[in-house]
Amino acid sequence: MSDALIELRELSKTFDGPSAVTALRTTSLRIDRGAYVTITGPSGSGKSTFLNLLGLLDRPTTGEYVLDGTETSTLTEDERAHLRARSIGFIFQSFHLLADRTVLENVLLATLYSGVPRGERIERAMAAIEKVGLGHRVAFRPPTLSGGERQRVAVARAIMTSPKLILADEPTGNLDEKTSDQVMDLFEELNSEGIGFVIITHDAHVADRARRVLRIVDGTVHG
Repeated sequence: MSDALIELRELSKTFDGPSAVTALRTTSLRIDRGAYVTITGPSGSGKSTFLNLLGLLDRPTTGEYVLDGTETSTLTEDERAHLRARSIGFIFQSFHLLADRTVLENVLLATLYSGVPRGERIERAMAAIEKVGLGHRVAFRPPTLSGGERQRVAVARAIMTSPKLILADEPTGNLDEKTSDQVMDLFEELNSEGIGFVIITHDAHVADRARRVLRIVDGTVHG
């Protein structure tokens, strides 16, 4: 098995319109299994486009994207969805939790398309919730939780399916410094267990904790 988790080969993304916009210029890049990478750059530089491509939420205009040994460019939408559900966890700045569902129910949402056997879902969800230190909050709903606890629910949902890669978009953007540090400590613990992380951040403190920092400026990836 190759050590590469992500291989980008001459990848680019252009959005069509009256005046076409090249959001990601031709990029070749390798990210190994278990890597810990942050992505920085000014607003509008192409960071979100890059993350959407890595997350199989969008297709490149040119080039190839190999994820965990699978060349994704020729996959159907259903095949991409299954690969995404099996291999990738997502964490967002705004948590993306359902307010009227419990912590357990929110975490279980990750299993809908993942292929996790029905009989294992609750056990695995509970294990993920315990992992992030929220075993005492299983029956709580997001509005009753602190910002840090809500982000931990999002982390539990992301790791519930044992992904090889977690993509995080400004995961500490709504957190104070102390809570941000606690979330980053959790990320580093999970990374030490073999999960790869790619994190978009404007926070220099968060970026500096990574082993590799990529910077995107005007759609060009540096680093």
